[in-house]
Amino acid sequence: MALVCAVGLLLALLFIHPGSSPARVDSSHFSVYQPTVYSMHLRVYSVVGKPTVSAALINRVLATYHSPAAGLGQQLYDLGMKYGIDPVYALAFFMHESLFGTTGEARRTLSLGNERCLPDRRCLDRQLGGYAQMNSWEDGFEQWYLLIRTLYVGQWHLVTVDQIIPVYAPQADHNDVAGYIQAVKRAVDVWRSGAVMA
Repeated sequence: MALVCAVGLLLALLFIHPGSSPARVDSSHFSVYQPTVYSMHLRVYSVVGKPTVSAALINRVLATYHSPAAGLGQQLYDLGMKYGIDPVYALAFFMHESLFGTTGEARRTLSLGNERCLPDRRCLDRQLGGYAQMNSWEDGFEQWYLLIRTLYVGQWHLVTVDQIIPVYAPQADHNDVAGYIQAVKRAVDVWRSGAVMA
């Protein structure tokens, strides 16, 4: 054992040079690692929130598409404020469901979202599943907000477009769920940018 210690001490003395630095680094052979950082901005299309578009923009959109609800942008906006739902989503659903009341059932029912029969509204076209006849466009707007706020958000805790649409317009009813989601998101993005055409 003493012999092993002596040999180790002798080797240590041979390699240690007093006064010199134990290690030298030539910086020309090294570079600082610079990691690449990728930033992803995940957009969550939550219907809950303050308005992200103005009543004036809503009016321009409705007028551009020759909607029978043209001029009612302030009402759509105010109801969004009342229910805590961003009115840009009401506008997007209105576009997708009936091109702002210019096609389909909404021409007769005055319904923003083609709501099914309601206990306190007349029911039309029962052979097609039944649609609620609203008292006016403003009534149709309010019924949609009420549905989204109380049932989808309040009871079912569905708050994003991706959560709401598969239930609102299920594939079982022959809806293109992915297409509907993309159409709503695209319209929201366009209108939030200040453009009118979606």
